[in-house]
Amino acid sequence: MAFGNSIRFRQPFLLTMVFALVCVMSAIAIVYTKHESRKLFVELEQLTTERDELNIEWGQLQIEQSTWATHARIEHVASDELSLVRPKSTEIYVIERQ
Repeated sequence: MAFGNSIRFRQPFLLTMVFALVCVMSAIAIVYTKHESRKLFVELEQLTTERDELNIEWGQLQIEQSTWATHARIEHVASDELSLVRPKSTEIYVIERQ
């Protein structure tokens, strides 16, 4: 009978230990997952901030490009820096394609 009591005592004890081990492993997995989630969220926020900064810079570059490409600026550079002059109407020849 002593042997039978020993088996009855061990079975719930082993089952309890297995459940305890599973609970601890589950808790560790939850902590790890939460940590990774927070780390990825921080990275996402940094990348979002970088994207916003790049979008602002892109907009500023587009404005700068449109400023440099205005007709008034091109005419100013052509006349002042390159010493180009607008041709007279008698100096203009129209070539038609046939």
